[in-house]
Amino acid sequence: MSSEPIALAVIGGTGLYRLAGLEDAEAVLHATPYGDPSGAARVGRFAGRRVAFLARHGEGHALPPHRVNYRANLWLLQELGVGRVVAVNSVGGITDAYGPRAIGVPDQLIDYTQGRVSSFSDMPGAEVRHVDFGEPYSRGLRQALLEAARAAGAEPVDGGVYGCTEGPRLETRAEIARMRRDGCDLVGMTGMPEAVLARELGLDYACLALVANWAAGCGPAPEVEITMADVLANMEAAIAPLPAVLERLLAAR
Repeated sequence: MSSEPIALAVIGGTGLYRLAGLEDAEAVLHATPYGDPSGAARVGRFAGRRVAFLARHGEGHALPPHRVNYRANLWLLQELGVGRVVAVNSVGGITDAYGPRAIGVPDQLIDYTQGRVSSFSDMPGAEVRHVDFGEPYSRGLRQALLEAARAAGAEPVDGGVYGCTEGPRLETRAEIARMRRDGCDLVGMTGMPEAVLARELGLDYACLALVANWAAGCGPAPEVEITMADVLANMEAAIAPLPAVLERLLAAR
């Protein structure tokens, strides 16, 4: 494998199992001290730079959100020498700016998950670290991602609160109403503990949120049932600008 540093890692969520434009990719897969990752990290060349891609749910979407081994995934990437991570997350929109097919770069996070292993500090003999998590996404990478998305013509939404639920079921209308009262703009199932684990490892980490549907009870037709056909069609449209966004992100640094 090349000794050239990896410029960027991309973690793909629902609907993103391969990175279009990644060439000459080698599969890197091995166990970590925290178990097996979701699958192989695909390391190749993208827009002239060395890039790694990892499908969060596995390349066949075999892993539900609460069964993803987030620690192993992040550990594998940092072992490869990754310093910057763009997490692509499929989300539901709660507030008006985040309708279906919108692309956003949130700046805050609320964790509603239960029972997920959320730290590297719980291993026997591990150092207990209380990391600063006031800003859950790396400011510099978040700004660079916004600028790249604008340059690619993607018209990203700047900021917003990502509420992370347990899944894999979608939320009730009452739960979404509560999240709106809490200040959430988006709802997803994979933002945590991924973000805090990246922070513990000292990785720059930012979220590119792709809106697949209105959350329950939201949008101009709150009574309409959420269907997988609509979700997949919206995700396909939202993912389309991703290669151009990443190309401009890599060109900026």
